[in-house]
Amino acid sequence: MYDTPEDLKQRLSMAVQSGPDAGSSDFDLNPEMSLPQARKLRPAGVLVPISLASGAPRVTLTKRSSALKHHPGQIAFPGGKVDEGDRDVTHTALREAWEEIGLPQDLPEVLGALPTHETVTSFTVTPVVALLRSEFDIRPEAGEVAEVFSVPLSHVLDPANYIIESRRWRGTRRRYYTVPYGPYYIWGATARMLRQFADRMQS
Repeated sequence: MYDTPEDLKQRLSMAVQSGPDAGSSDFDLNPEMSLPQARKLRPAGVLVPISLASGAPRVTLTKRSSALKHHPGQIAFPGGKVDEGDRDVTHTALREAWEEIGLPQDLPEVLGALPTHETVTSFTVTPVVALLRSEFDIRPEAGEVAEVFSVPLSHVLDPANYIIESRRWRGTRRRYYTVPYGPYYIWGATARMLRQFADRMQS
């Protein structure tokens, strides 16, 4: 897909820096749903870590603990809400990745951020894209992370791998993206952010 790591870095940098857009939302595929104009959204940052350490680029993801209040048991990027002491959402994403999976904060080569994503749980999430050029000792935080795994970057950047599914949510039929990989059912906010990433890489 890419000849060299530097070629990949250039393509990724172009994708994240290609200019702002309206962002994405968990409600994208449900235009009939009306959102309150006065809704209060909490800022959050997640890291999209792309590892080059084992040959073909792979994206590191987590399976959230089933005991968590928000999105229990779902596939997610390492990350979380912005704390008062965080400098910005990039600092949040790096801090949370260290806390959740043991990723040293000086290892990721941050390339930039994708447009924000609004979740059904009232967060506005900024996905921060970064390259990992070496491996690290993965240490899942037991209270938050049930599993850490990776998927090929080529898989999540191929729009043909995305499926639109639906389920009942708060009395209505809600549609959402999925991008399954092996035993992992990647859906909802994570799949939507990845789909936006895939679209920007195609342009």
